[in-house]
Amino acid sequence: MIKTIKNVLISSRDNKLKLCNILYDEKIQEIKFISDCEFEWSEIKQIEKRDEILGEFVSKDDCKNLILAIPGGVDPHVHFNTPGFEAREDFTHASSAAIFGGTTTVIDMPCTSLPPVSNAENFETKKRALKELGKVNSFFWGGVGGCNFDIVQVEKNINELAVAGVVGFKVYVISGMETFADLTYEQIELVAAKIKKTELPMAVHAEDKMLVSSREKNFKAHNRNDWKAYCESRDVQSELEAVEQMIRISEKTGCRVHIVHLSSALALNSIKQAQEKGICITTETCPHYLHFTQKDFENEHISAFLKTAPPVKFEEDKNALWNGLKDNSIEFVTTDHAGCIPEIDKAGDNFWKIYGGIPGVEHRVPFMLSEGFLSGRLSLQRTIELISTNASKFFNLKGKGSLDVGNDADLVLVDLWNSEIVQAKNMHSKGKYTPFEGVMFSAVIKERYLSGSLQ
Repeated sequence: MIKTIKNVLISSRDNKLKLCNILYDEKIQEIKFISDCEFEWSEIKQIEKRDEILGEFVSKDDCKNLILAIPGGVDPHVHFNTPGFEAREDFTHASSAAIFGGTTTVIDMPCTSLPPVSNAENFETKKRALKELGKVNSFFWGGVGGCNFDIVQVEKNINELAVAGVVGFKVYVISGMETFADLTYEQIELVAAKIKKTELPMAVHAEDKMLVSSREKNFKAHNRNDWKAYCESRDVQSELEAVEQMIRISEKTGCRVHIVHLSSALALNSIKQAQEKGICITTETCPHYLHFTQKDFENEHISAFLKTAPPVKFEEDKNALWNGLKDNSIEFVTTDHAGCIPEIDKAGDNFWKIYGGIPGVEHRVPFMLSEGFLSGRLSLQRTIELISTNASKFFNLKGKGSLDVGNDADLVLVDLWNSEIVQAKNMHSKGKYTPFEGVMFSAVIKERYLSGSLQ
């Protein structure tokens, strides 16, 4: 049965909006424009002005309820932990958090699963464990870890996983997981050459192991267990060194290399220069790198909650990342969602032992609409591309990422005229904590549709 969402605004281009009705069942069947006019956001952002301008086309009562319709968010970097690490987060809680936060599609990482998704058999185990869990659209990364590394077996695993349907392969330059060890640069180069043949991307956690490990060892020897030591061990230089090695590997092998959770201006600048030379390297960043700096570690209420790898950097890095989102050098915004139980995993005086992870999937879409679009850093159209469209295109997710007729009716309705203060107690992930506690977002998710079904 065809249903209708009446009197909604959708992005037309840049900061322009059009008024329409959306007809849908499981897919978008038709977009019926109420007017041919394009409305400039700057002209209708005030409620009184909005009612005056749009009241010409819809009733005054309808004007009061006008909201924005966008395609469901796509988050291509999450750790939902099922099976194996459900004590910290699980697929049921995390998928609920995703949908509540306006994300209808996720791509789950291979490393936080037992067994890790490093071969086709393990991939089947993963899919069986997730059967009938959660409602979010799910896709999956495969991965190559350093445990018992044998390039002949690795190539076989890569090929079988590609056929089985993974969207790409994850590797670590430095890893803290025994079940998914890091690779040397030499091993990554071998792996990249094999992945190149699949035409899928290779995602890389890029922090130089030698620099990070040597500093960490030195700090611990001198009883430096504070957040500053942790951040200094994983500084800008450690990210830059690893990124430059990945640029070299991409240029040599032709593999599509994707740097995950980029945090620094210098690394972004190297990526830009490589992109200008035609080297196939891309990157993403996360809301925490766009909002926080290391000064925020001084706030004892969120210091432990803010720990992740790589750590957030400085004001100049934050500004450069926003510019990278604007100039298209950063492909999309992800969360690296990795939750835990804060009373257990985020407690203690030794910062080295505090779990590094932020459960961000519930806050990404309102954050980007609030701090990207409504704060004037990005156009509305660019914001939608960064939270949905670009990832859909990058990973070739059919039917996702735009409000095109024939696409899946994964829709999110957003109120741009009201605000909401982030409160951890209201979160849907398993662990109720966030460094965004108390931050006000000037965009509120009102309704979510998954394949046309109101969630």
